[in-house]
Amino acid sequence: MSDQDFSHMSADGSITMVDVGHKNDTRRVAIVRTVVEVSPSTLDLLKRQALPKGDVLTTAKVAGILAAKRTWELIPLCHPLFLSYVDVRFSIQDETCQIHIEAEARTTGQTGVEMEALVAAQTAAMTIYDMCKAVQKDIVIRDCRLVYKAGGKSGEFRAE
Repeated sequence: MSDQDFSHMSADGSITMVDVGHKNDTRRVAIVRTVVEVSPSTLDLLKRQALPKGDVLTTAKVAGILAAKRTWELIPLCHPLFLSYVDVRFSIQDETCQIHIEAEARTTGQTGVEMEALVAAQTAAMTIYDMCKAVQKDIVIRDCRLVYKAGGKSGEFRAE
């Protein structure tokens, strides 16, 4: 593998931010999913909005959206992006005591929004943990992954 294969590494081996100035603006979309596993009693409290810290899912949604907007401040080599859309959606799975999270980020620009969607999903999951930890410490966050991306040179990606 040559040094040219590493987009975030300069010729001398130091890290560098990728120059995207030559790229055309394209519509870009990324969707990430993750899962939070809780106990039946925690899930019941969450659904009834009876946890000590309040409305978990609304707080997690806002946290995820805010985190996506600040991704460039958290991940050292990310570009600051003008996000045209960010959403965090939840699906409660009663039979498995899981909260499925789907985060979507969109922009029209020179670089993708995968990192923004990843940060949104993970921050929403961590917010759920934070708001439920008073009643349960062994909450599991798992299976965070990019499931869809479109735009840019590499085109469309769909996870199997």
